[in-house]
This record gives sequence, structure tokens and C-alpha cells, in this order.
Amino acid sequence: MSQVLEALQQVLEQRKNASADSSYVASLHDKGLNKILEKVGEEATEVILAAKDVESGGDKQALVGETADLWFHSLVMLSHLDLTADDVLAELQRRFNLSGLEEKRQRHPA
Repeated sequence: MSQVLEALQQVLEQRKNASADSSYVASLHDKGLNKILEKVGEEATEVILAAKDVESGGDKQALVGETADLWFHSLVMLSHLDLTADDVLAELQRRFNLSGLEEKRQRHPA
């Protein structure tokens, strides 16, 4: 699985500096962070709707596809801000042996 993320990350970095008319990713970078965030928000909404459909007996593959779109656009966002999937994976690893309740307390002390 990490090989897929590594390969995608390499492609995203290459396209980050490509001509906007040569690649979808390059065109997103060219349009700036607000456009990328708009796409992340749009994809998040589509994931929510697809998940609700699955709960009602809908197509699970549609949810997988929408989730892939959300992850992809989130990776474009990270790339735009000079972050990578590795940064997110490191944070998930840090949280791995930490209860969710404790992790939330650490982020938002009372």
C-alpha cells in the first residue's frame, strides 16, 4: 500500500511544477490553494453522500471511488503546502498506541 502512496506522491510533485495545460494536478496548483480546498470539500461531501447511500443498500464501490477522490485531492492539498502523505502517516503512527480520548485531550486541554 505504501508503494502506491509513494508513486502517487512522486507524480504529484512532478506535476506540481508542470504547465497548467498539461495536467489536471498542475492546473489545480496553478489555480491556487482555494481551488484545491474547494475540490477537497466537494469530494468530502460526495463521500458523505456515498456512505449514506451504502447504508441504504447502495453501491459500496461508489463509496470507494469517492473516497479515492477525496484522498487524491487531499494529497494535492498537502503537496501544495509542501507536505506529504508521509507527514500524515507519521502522525497516525504517533497516535497508534494512544487512546482516541487521550489524543483529543492532548490537542484540546480543558
